[in-house]
Parts: sequence; C-alpha cells; structure tokens
Amino acid sequence: MQKKNFVSMILGTIGGILFALGMCMCLLPEWGAFGPGVVIAAVGAVVLLVLVFVRRKMEGKPAVHWSGKAVGTVLLGVAGALVLGVGMCTTMIWNMLVPGILIGIVGIVLLLCLIPLIKGLK
Repeated sequence: MQKKNFVSMILGTIGGILFALGMCMCLLPEWGAFGPGVVIAAVGAVVLLVLVFVRRKMEGKPAVHWSGKAVGTVLLGVAGALVLGVGMCTTMIWNMLVPGILIGIVGIVLLLCLIPLIKGLK
C-alpha cells in the first residue's frame, strides 16, 4: 500500500467516525449532548477537509483551485446531501412517510446529477 493511500485511509476513517458520532450526538435527543456533538462533528469535518489538502500535497499537485465548475459541483453536492437528509428526517423524525420518501428521492437525483457534471458527458 502506498503511503498516500494509507494516510488517506487513516485520516478518512478518523474524520468520518468523528463526524458521524457528532451527528448522532446532535440528532439523538436521548443522548442529551447537542453542544458537544456540534463540536465533535466540526472537528470531524475539519479532519476531512485537511485530508483533501494532505492528499493533494502527497500527490505533488498544487493547492485546490476553485473554478466556476468546482464551486457549482460543491454547491450541488451540498444541496443534494441536505435535501436527502431532510427527506430522511421527514420520514424518521416527523413521521411523514410519503413526503419524506419523495424529498429523499429528489436529494438522490441531485446527487446523481453530480456524475455527469464531474465525469462529463461523452
């Protein structure tokens, strides 16, 4: 295994676990740990963001260049993830099954739109 892949695996695992645990702490009222959950999720998100820069540095690539396409891709990805999350919350938390499923499908379609945007149509 190459060093860059190993470092990416370790940072991705740590960041993903911290982010997921923080989200669970925020979203499960039984735990009563909303404040600490926000902090832990933010730390996980920062670790995942650092992963991007570390990976690019280890591959010898320049720093991230934000073009119009890159910003649009990020915004579409964030919007798709948020819509999918709202659909899941609508279904599981607010007990509205059909609207939640429909909102979730819209989020999935937004995320699927990323594939041709990133890879390009041939």
